[in-house]
Amino acid sequence: MIACSLGGVKRVLCLGAHSDDIEIGCGGTILSLIEKSNRIEFYWLVLSANPERTKEAGRSARAFLGRARKKTVVVKSFRDGFLPYLGPPVKECFEELKKVFTPDVIFTHCRHDLHQDHRLVCELTWNTFRNHLILEYEIPKYDADLRSPNFFVPLSDAQARKKVNSLMRYFTTQQNKQWFSEDLFYGLMRLRATEAASPSRYAEAFCCRKVLLGTAN
Repeated sequence: MIACSLGGVKRVLCLGAHSDDIEIGCGGTILSLIEKSNRIEFYWLVLSANPERTKEAGRSARAFLGRARKKTVVVKSFRDGFLPYLGPPVKECFEELKKVFTPDVIFTHCRHDLHQDHRLVCELTWNTFRNHLILEYEIPKYDADLRSPNFFVPLSDAQARKKVNSLMRYFTTQQNKQWFSEDLFYGLMRLRATEAASPSRYAEAFCCRKVLLGTAN
């Protein structure tokens, strides 16, 4: 296991198809980054949310990003489940984003995710941002589409606990779903920590397709 650092990151772009995706996929990592430096600037984009879920998304994003120096939270109202069929306006949203924010690292959905909205967000991320570090997060679900990740971020007990507590607190509309549970969120982070030989009990995992190792001149 080779250790690397996100210590030089100054701008972070978080992309999610739905209002809880970012928090499930990389919420602990966001908390970890902010804990190490509150000078990081965040742009947080959620593409699909009805009015009730828009409120949830806003409250949750503010909670996760509370200590960040600067943050922009944008929640769109594209129809849930129909992103691949909406085409031009979703693509235009990404093109406009590229004009206003230049990230050092991007968190987005995984290319192997079987949810159609998730896959489109990943595809447009790679279409739009060609020279950036892109980390693809995972969302556990009925489809059983989790893969073997290759990039791990260890989380402290406190960070894992805040992630899970926030998910359960802010996304009350999802708590009638059998998969949306504390034990699932903790269990996946515990498994990924084991796979990474993490120094802590919990970790989040990502797929990193391409990375350029910078070397001194």
